[in-house]
Amino acid sequence: MAGIALLPTFLQGVDFAGEHIFYDGAPAQADLERAGFFVPEYMGPKSTVEVLLDMPALEVVQLLTAGFDYVLPYLPTGVKLCNAAGVHDASTAELAIGLMVSSLRGLDVAARNMVSGTWQHETRPSLADRSVLVLGAGGVGQAIRTRLEPFETTVTMIGRTARTGVHAVSELESLLPTADVVVIAVPLDVTTEGLVDLQFLQRMKAGALLVNVARGRVVATDALIAQLHAGNISAALDVTDPEPLPPDHPLWSCPNLLISPHVGGDTSAFGPRATSLVRDQLVRWAAGQELRNVIPTP
Repeated sequence: MAGIALLPTFLQGVDFAGEHIFYDGAPAQADLERAGFFVPEYMGPKSTVEVLLDMPALEVVQLLTAGFDYVLPYLPTGVKLCNAAGVHDASTAELAIGLMVSSLRGLDVAARNMVSGTWQHETRPSLADRSVLVLGAGGVGQAIRTRLEPFETTVTMIGRTARTGVHAVSELESLLPTADVVVIAVPLDVTTEGLVDLQFLQRMKAGALLVNVARGRVVATDALIAQLHAGNISAALDVTDPEPLPPDHPLWSCPNLLISPHVGGDTSAFGPRATSLVRDQLVRWAAGQELRNVIPTP
């Protein structure tokens, strides 16, 4: 351990005996130069991570997100990068369920009809009795499965490799056409960027629902737009490419599409879990112990 811990004010509930400073907005240059343990602002601007290149004493970067791809271009050699795996599982899984129910039961349509005072009664699909394929068997994927089970669904899990209760990604092509709902819950990396392409979407069952709570770049946006306009599938997205989505982007006008503005992990459940993780990591860092959630980097 060397240097101070530099933490956003969001984490003022962290109790740590070592020297630490809370920052609001842009950290002071003097603090950046002394920091050995740094937590970037949650969902902050690019400048939040660009400062890593100006931190000579830096040893550890602890993220408040599960995704980490946005940090890699600025991570100095030899600095450990840790993500917030587990912190957002409950909230993201909760939203995934909400997107499924809202889309299948037409709650977004009902909300829009309130503006015009339109009473539109119709029979719609239930989540019960649906076959749901969850692509991604990590913490978020497993949390989604746990929450799906009481809805009387049939859940199929796909991970990188086969194991008990999880199919290998090599089986994706054969399993896609069997699912009424496909949920994307994978990390963004070189193997998953653009994974949901035109071929993937065309293999989905006619009328199936695609739910993305992973990263926008996992889905090929142009291919999705084409399939939505063709009426082949419907979709519910908490993440998009690009992000934030510009007001004139064609996704906004697609039929059979529900969009939420990347709010999967940002709930009241986030704070206590993030505080607990950072507190534990600081104790480990101070004691020279192995850190949790270390991301392998070149």
